[in-house]
Amino acid sequence: MKILGFGKAVPKKVVTNDDLSKFVETSDEWIFQRTGIRERRISDENTSELAYISAVEAIKNSNIDKNEIDLIVCATMTPDNYTPSVACMVQEKLGLGENVTAFDVNAACTGFVFALKVVASMLNTYHKKALVIGCETLSKIIDFGDRNTCVLFGDGAGAIVVEKDGKNEEFYACSLGNDKDLVAENVEMNFEMKNKVLKSGFLKMDGKEVFKFAINVVEKSINKILEMTNLKMEDIKLIIPHQANQRIISNVAKKLNVDNDKFFVNLEKYGNTSAASIPMAFCEAFESKKITKGDKVILVGFGGGLTWGSTIIEI
Repeated sequence: MKILGFGKAVPKKVVTNDDLSKFVETSDEWIFQRTGIRERRISDENTSELAYISAVEAIKNSNIDKNEIDLIVCATMTPDNYTPSVACMVQEKLGLGENVTAFDVNAACTGFVFALKVVASMLNTYHKKALVIGCETLSKIIDFGDRNTCVLFGDGAGAIVVEKDGKNEEFYACSLGNDKDLVAENVEMNFEMKNKVLKSGFLKMDGKEVFKFAINVVEKSINKILEMTNLKMEDIKLIIPHQANQRIISNVAKKLNVDNDKFFVNLEKYGNTSAASIPMAFCEAFESKKITKGDKVILVGFGGGLTWGSTIIEI
């Protein structure tokens, strides 16, 4: 699978830790020390619009005709509607024909890795070029009266265009059902945020349990994908993890006996954007010249379900 181009969509509205201190009992120092987050973006647009913006940029950077795309897979846990899918809405916004297969996947914060796995399998059959998108508007399912969750999450989207290149990618992907450390039940989409506590369904998370889970499975996922590909850590230019928490990333680096600089981190600016975090980070890593053509990069995700997984891509 060859990467042809990439793009991201970053909402204009910035919400700082100080801003959140007006809603809940918290402070910039309290949030940053525990998470590494300074600010996050909140979108006025729906998920499909962010997905579309990132897709347009990815197609432009890939230097292909948009009509060459015959597969669109969106990873999201915050679709505009239950149906149609965000992928179908992006297809319509792009003006693509009926020869395109378009659908969504939901594996929470691991969603982009799972979407890549699906796309890699489908590119080995009928499809030739695919648009893979991670997109979220988590602000629509966050209780801004709950400081345990509202300080963590943000909105955004990232997309890549890939094509079949004859190589077989390896993916390590796992799930553990019936776990409710991270759950969003009876969520009402598309409500308007007011300066009050909203009483509909919201995302809930047991932070301590997710923290312990994440440290273990991220280390395991990285070691497993290196084993599956017969590569060593020194063969890897950069690790791009799901951007959940700086303390998780630092603990994983310590367990792997590698420097923190081996991990690309941008959560200080965006917070946890779930399925969007890995493609957004990938875009910024390339734009900042942390990675370049020929480099090998580990993508590793973990999230609700519980789900976790990793893959290695060559730029």
